[in-house]
Amino acid sequence: MECRVLQERPLRAGPFFLESELPADSTLRDRVLLAAMGSPDPRQIDGLGGAHPLTSKVGIVRRSTTPGVDLDFLFAQLQPDRDTVDVTPNCGNMLAAVLPFALERGLLPIQDGHTTARVLTINTGMQCDITVPTPSARLKYAGDARIDGVPGTAAPISIDFLDTAGSVCPSLLPTGRALERVRVDAAAGGPFEIDATLIDNGMPMVLVRAADLGATGYESVAELNANAALKARLEGLRLTAGPLMGLGDVTTRNYPKMCLVAPPQDGGAIATRCFIPHVCHEAIGVLAAVTVATACVMEGSVTQGIAQVAPGLTTTVSVEHPTGEFSVELGLDPNNPQQVVRAALLRTARPIMRGEVYISEDIWRGE
Repeated sequence: MECRVLQERPLRAGPFFLESELPADSTLRDRVLLAAMGSPDPRQIDGLGGAHPLTSKVGIVRRSTTPGVDLDFLFAQLQPDRDTVDVTPNCGNMLAAVLPFALERGLLPIQDGHTTARVLTINTGMQCDITVPTPSARLKYAGDARIDGVPGTAAPISIDFLDTAGSVCPSLLPTGRALERVRVDAAAGGPFEIDATLIDNGMPMVLVRAADLGATGYESVAELNANAALKARLEGLRLTAGPLMGLGDVTTRNYPKMCLVAPPQDGGAIATRCFIPHVCHEAIGVLAAVTVATACVMEGSVTQGIAQVAPGLTTTVSVEHPTGEFSVELGLDPNNPQQVVRAALLRTARPIMRGEVYISEDIWRGE
């Protein structure tokens, strides 16, 4: 089974497969993907995984039959230590590598100058336009685009999201309010009450003020990962928020993501520390950044009084994270400035290797 491992810069790498080269049966497909990545095993020694949730991701691509759409993308989130394959959430970072992979595999013609494709994320029905530089009808990976948290520079890949509100939840604000007072009972690690914004603009997220959980929001990733008491409270809040967001029991889900927010430290709009959902992220995911940025322009959310955002119908929100910042350009509805109608951002990607991953015959036969 041929795969190509592409690195979405920043901090994510994962194999991409053509849908036609995987089993059509989803249960068998998932067993094959688990074998390919080496899960469940914390070290993923017997596979391609990188022993971390950020490097336990898979992309599956095909030509689309949907009118107006060029490519279909199915994202699969695996875990190093679990035998689960979750195809319900989005992943904006892996999304950045979809078009380069499709062009490398000849799914679409390469244009001279730039090549743009409309991509449908099958997981949630979200669509976006992705543009990559293709001078002289050749993919270009080298360039001057720099992303915090990633060494070096690369060619820019632009992503223009068309409709991200309520990607997994029923709506942008699944409870109908920008601010909720959430009560976590004793069975979920409480009791305690806390203000939170439950929001989904591409990624279901629970945003809380870091100070309300006894944190600063400026701690290192290692400090937060070592804070068992804080992580227990976050998990209790996550399990409580799941049903409130229309997600049901999220015990085995990779969402909602949890995010601590604090006033910016380095000239950005807001400082963040995100969990995915149990490990602190060394940066912030693409759609997590879009969702946090959306909360920053929303009256009444937990970011009010914390976020520093320039006024205007088109505004750039700089989301600070442990290794730098992530800028998201938002377009607001002139008739309702509380409504985000466009989100655009810049990523980079490059291929790491092309090859075959060997799967046991017993697994491939479904034995």
